Amino acid sequence: MTRAYLDHASTSPLRPEARTAMVEWLERSVVGDPSRLHAEALEARVAVETAREEVAALLGARRREVVFCSGATEAIAMACHGAALRRRGPSVLSDIEHSAVRESAARGNTIELPVDAAGRVDVSHLAEVAVGASVVHLQWGNHEVATLQPVAAAAAWCREHDVLLHVDAAQAVGHVPIDFAAAGVDLMSISAHKFGAPLGIGALLVRRGLRIDPLLVGGDQERARRAGVENVPAIVGFGAAAAAVTASLSAEHVSALRLTRRVIEWAATRDDVAVLGDSSDEGRLPHLVCLALDGVEPQPVLLGLDAAGIAVHSGSSCSSEALEPSPVLAAMGVDAERSLRVSVGWNSTDADIDALLSALPRVLDDLHALGTR
Repeated sequence: MTRAYLDHASTSPLRPEARTAMVEWLERSVVGDPSRLHAEALEARVAVETAREEVAALLGARRREVVFCSGATEAIAMACHGAALRRRGPSVLSDIEHSAVRESAARGNTIELPVDAAGRVDVSHLAEVAVGASVVHLQWGNHEVATLQPVAAAAAWCREHDVLLHVDAAQAVGHVPIDFAAAGVDLMSISAHKFGAPLGIGALLVRRGLRIDPLLVGGDQERARRAGVENVPAIVGFGAAAAAVTASLSAEHVSALRLTRRVIEWAATRDDVAVLGDSSDEGRLPHLVCLALDGVEPQPVLLGLDAAGIAVHSGSSCSSEALEPSPVLAAMGVDAERSLRVSVGWNSTDADIDALLSALPRVLDDLHALGTR
C-alpha cells in the first residue's frame, strides 16, 4: 500500500539534495575537526562555512549571525538563557508558544499575552505588559493552527522600548519567505528537519552586535557562542537543503497553499468539521491545516487513517505520549481535545490529499455511527 505522509509539521523527509551532500561528505576518506589547523580540519571548516552561507542566504541573514546547534529546542533554550542573563526583567510570551519556549522561559518570571480566536497576538497588548521586560517571545507562525503572527509590528515596538525580540521560526522556515535583517528581530530559532534537512541540526540567528552568554560552555566553537565540535555531516545537509529551498520556495509555497486549501474547502462541506486558526491564504502558514472534530476523539481518527495508509497528527499535543488538552487551542477558546493537524511538505502531491479526502469522511462517519449505537 502506498502511504500518504501528511505530517510534515512534525518532521519532513530528507530532501535528495541534502542526502547527496551528506553522503558525499561521509564518503570522504579524510574528515577533520573544523577547529584545528591541519589540512583535514580546514576542509571541514570550508564545508561548515559554505553551509553557513547557504543557511544565511535562505533567511536573509549575515553569515556570522548563524550559530549552528542541535535543533530548534536547543536554539530556543540558548535564546531564553542568553536574553535572561543579559537583561533584568520578565519574559513576555504569547499563550500559544511552543512548549520548548514556554518551558524554557518559565525558568524565570514570565508574563503571558492573550491571543484572539484565530490564535493571533494583538501587538497593542505589548504596551500594556512588556515595558521593562528582558525579552518578548513570538512565533513566526503557529505549529498547531498555522496562524501567522505580526512579527514586524512586534519588532518595531520592541526596538522602540529597548526589549529583545526572539522569534521561534521553526515551523515557518522553508515554507514562507523570511528576511531576518528586514524583520528587525534580535534572535531567531530555526529547525532544519521541518523542511527536509536532516534531524539533529538547527540554528540560532543572533543579530549583529548583540552579545549573549552561551548556553553550552567548554569550547570556542561557533565563535564562542556554542561549545562542542560541529556536526559537520548534518550541517552540510542543512546547507544543501537551504540552498534547494532558496531556489524552490516560491513554487513550493504555491503548491502547499493549493493542497491545504483543498482540505479547507472539504471541511466547509461537513457539519462535524471546522478549520481552526486563520484559514485565509494571507494569514496562515501555507503547509498546515488544523481541523476541529465534533463528536469524535482524535485517537481513533488517527488510527483509522493510519490503517488506510495516511499519516497525520492530532493538534491536541506536541507528543503522542502527552494525551492532554492542547494549551494552544485552550488559549484560543476552542475545544482543546478534538483536533486533527494535516501538514504537507516539499514532496506532497495531489494524490496524498486525494487519499486523505477519500478516507477521512469514511473514518468520521464510521465513528459517528458507532457512537449512535
